Amino acid sequence: LSLAQETYPGDSFSYQAIMDTGVSARYMAQASTSDDDLLDITHGGSVSDQPSNGVDGDMGQPEDIPGLGQYDDFHTIDWQRDIARDRMRHRYIVKKKQESVMDLIKGAHDAWSGWVCVLLVGLTSGVMAGVIDIGATWLTDLKFGICPSAFYLNMEQCCWSSNETVRDISGNCSLWLTWPELIGVERESSGGFFLRYISYVSWALLFAALAASLVRMFAPYACGSGIPEIKTILSGFIIRGYLGKWTFLIKSVAIMLAVASGLSLGKEGPMVHMACCIGNILSYMFPKYGRNEAKKREILSAASAAGVS
Repeated sequence: LSLAQETYPGDSFSYQAIMDTGVSARYMAQASTSDDDLLDITHGGSVSDQPSNGVDGDMGQPEDIPGLGQYDDFHTIDWQRDIARDRMRHRYIVKKKQESVMDLIKGAHDAWSGWVCVLLVGLTSGVMAGVIDIGATWLTDLKFGICPSAFYLNMEQCCWSSNETVRDISGNCSLWLTWPELIGVERESSGGFFLRYISYVSWALLFAALAASLVRMFAPYACGSGIPEIKTILSGFIIRGYLGKWTFLIKSVAIMLAVASGLSLGKEGPMVHMACCIGNILSYMFPKYGRNEAKKREILSAASAAGVS
């Protein structure tokens, strides 16, 4: 204050006036920050220089939405920057849909793409859960025997067409054959008991070894339940390949083998991981979510809920 008075002796200054001027300047600086300014913010290597999916930021075409950088592996996303990108993309689409009918259709598609994506994720997750449950049940019964008339049926399905009203204590029927019976050995004989034990242990070891080999060789990210990593990804962390198609495919097969082998694990955690894989894969059908990591977390959150249910 004294320095200001010495510099400008003809003017009157007060502490409150200077503070008000400083607050107003800061407010105006914050208010002047636009989405364009947010897009210019970079954080030490968190965003790579190469554009994602061939988009170079030119607004000359509807497909080239500005600010579509791609994050590097094991980096965190910039929530403010991605939100600014989505706002600019939305304003661009609203502006363009006034020009032609095709742009109007694209705008409508962008408006309901979130509901369509979530619907597809839910339906696909339900189909995946049904296939895994049926496959795990069939592999579990395969340790006991097989249905000669239709090998793809488990024990319960094989006995549906049987007219027998009385079955043994294990639920077997004449249409279902144990492995000793398949080679002509009586089920209740001493040799039959031994062969049933050997076949049970052999199938269990084969399933467990096959599940571990598939994960180790083709998709290391498919190991474990996936719940801690999914929580980390939802918080904004990038793990390339963790929600990819190979992880989804290998984990779908390996979980059936692991459950059928009798290991002490379940399908609940892996189902959340696989549902998020489905959400990640399907989100690329909709640029609104596939090209924006912050928006993609909305689909992944819905997918994780679908996996839990």
